[in-house]
Amino acid sequence: MAQKQVDYKLFFTVFSLIIFWMIMISSVSVYSSYKITSIMAKAWKISDAYNYFYVFRSIIHVAISLVLLLLFVKVPYKYYEKHAKQLFVWSIVLLISVLVIWATWNWARWWIDLPFLPFAIQPTEFLKITLIIYLAYFFKMNHKNITSFENSFIPFLSIIWFVVLLIALQPDFWTILLLVPLSVLIFFRAWANVKYLWILFLMWIIFATSVYTIWDYDKVSWKNINSLWYIKQRIDNFLNDSEDAIKNKTINYQTEQALIAIWSGWFSGLWFWASIQKFWYLPEVQWDFIFSVIVEELWFLWALIILWMYMFIWYRWVYIAFHSTDLFARYVAIWITSRFLLQAFINIWVNLNILPLTWVTLPFISYGGSSLISSVIGLAILLNISRDIDLTKNSRWIIFRWLFNKSRVKNIFR
Repeated sequence: MAQKQVDYKLFFTVFSLIIFWMIMISSVSVYSSYKITSIMAKAWKISDAYNYFYVFRSIIHVAISLVLLLLFVKVPYKYYEKHAKQLFVWSIVLLISVLVIWATWNWARWWIDLPFLPFAIQPTEFLKITLIIYLAYFFKMNHKNITSFENSFIPFLSIIWFVVLLIALQPDFWTILLLVPLSVLIFFRAWANVKYLWILFLMWIIFATSVYTIWDYDKVSWKNINSLWYIKQRIDNFLNDSEDAIKNKTINYQTEQALIAIWSGWFSGLWFWASIQKFWYLPEVQWDFIFSVIVEELWFLWALIILWMYMFIWYRWVYIAFHSTDLFARYVAIWITSRFLLQAFINIWVNLNILPLTWVTLPFISYGGSSLISSVIGLAILLNISRDIDLTKNSRWIIFRWLFNKSRVKNIFR
């Protein structure tokens, strides 16, 4: 008989990541907090500057997230399936609203300021949840026609391109970089025909090439500047010699400082609170580059522990998806956990200079209210799905059995 309890192994793994983030944010955000509160003090918004601004905000984020976790974990996942269309429509409304009523930062229109919240809402973070709920619902309803070009591939492609268009108008190319591969993953996990992969791959190449070439600008006089100039700049800086970028403190400057942080503490670490790079040598370390400061302060072993925790989350997803008998639950579990894993590795690869600089955060560790709340809601849905499976079943070799299931391989290539 199935156990009516959540997967506590998964919960405590994620909870440990959040606690670890709370500890680290108290160290890495000291100078950033003082800098932003100094600006607020000069504007007479507060009396004096202080160095715990981001710690205080993080406590608020965690408190809100834990309350939402307690609420959403009680909601049966069937509810999301029943209201998948409405949830997706509300996300589209928010995406359109952010183009009209927005909070701008670095030319990006990503946030909506609400007076009753201590932070701005980023609609794309919640789209990461509602899009997969709708796609999981769509593929479950069409699982008998999943190999059909007209009934499966064309509707799927229409949904994705519509979402991509709205996100590109903000612009937020890095969310597109994350959402599209994950959506394709769900498409093929639903046993769609593999020949469609080539169509999607070709369209993605055309789209990426267009973004890089069409929206060009003059690097000397900065003529023809546009909203997507930063993508070309970051790719060029990544591919070319970074000496000039470091000298002029352009985008590659951050990546180089991140590598300095990692290698300065790679084997022994400088220990907690002893980071040098957090004093604005590496700007805004509480977001994209918190991983670098973690290695700088706490030794490389902690980086391996973090990676192990993300891999354990992935393992628990495989366990939940393998034992779930509901197609909707399987698809949702796959996407939620794959999002955590892909987002984590993109962030870490950027810190290691394997990928160009992005604005992809480290799940449950990087600072950000919308990111944390969205991730926690995804965790709550995953925990609710785990209620309907038997958590005492033998999990030995489960990953290999799930990956190399004969019927799955056969259906993919049909």
